[in-house]
Amino acid sequence: MKTPIALQDYHPTPAALAGRVVLITGAGQGLGKAIALACAAHGASLILHGRNIAKLEKTYDDIVAANHATPAIAPLDFATANDQDYENIAQTIGHEFGRLDGVVHCAAALQRLQPLAQERLDDWLVSLRVNLAAPFALTRACLPLMRRGRDASVIFTSESHGVHPAAYWGGFAVAKSGLAALLKIWADELAGSTNLRMNLVVPGPMQSPQRALTHPGEDKHKLPTPEQLLPAYLYLLGPDSKGVSGKVMQLQQ
Repeated sequence: MKTPIALQDYHPTPAALAGRVVLITGAGQGLGKAIALACAAHGASLILHGRNIAKLEKTYDDIVAANHATPAIAPLDFATANDQDYENIAQTIGHEFGRLDGVVHCAAALQRLQPLAQERLDDWLVSLRVNLAAPFALTRACLPLMRRGRDASVIFTSESHGVHPAAYWGGFAVAKSGLAALLKIWADELAGSTNLRMNLVVPGPMQSPQRALTHPGEDKHKLPTPEQLLPAYLYLLGPDSKGVSGKVMQLQQ
């Protein structure tokens, strides 16, 4: 299997994603929005997912204002979504675009940091649905579309505490840790596939709305911006990473 390059040295061409259709979850803010803007700038046609329509419309407006391809918007609350909701997204993409070349999972839900003894079952269920079940269900629904293409890529986004669990991160860390198992199982099942690959990225601490909630007193300027972490996503979405699958990439140590 192909080995990933040193991501800090990766510089995609301006048209690296030209002709590709990419679905990005959590595209209304933070890392998801940064990835959406970068993918559009490199030629991709986008479907923007999020649960906050106003935030999605802002991302939409920013892409259009930059004279990139007009994106589509697919609002959905993963905390309450069911199988038919995911199938509807896939069917709409198939109808509007006829194909799907990439899915980037950035949507996340973290209510608060607290001891396990204080967490409620409902909090766990929301975290598991948004952070683990949704990436599975949406990917599964989109598989037929992605199998039609010559080179489709799925990227799951984990979190540092999903790799190194710690006190007070509770159900969020448990849900994020499950993505590594999901990736391993799916990559193994796709081992014979030449046109569909899956990988997982652990961005590490960065300037984001979620980080501001969990670390309110932190000097954000000491953290990388989401834009500084984009090479990994552009690499994994584009043709240069064809043959790279089943990898867990930690962008910060």
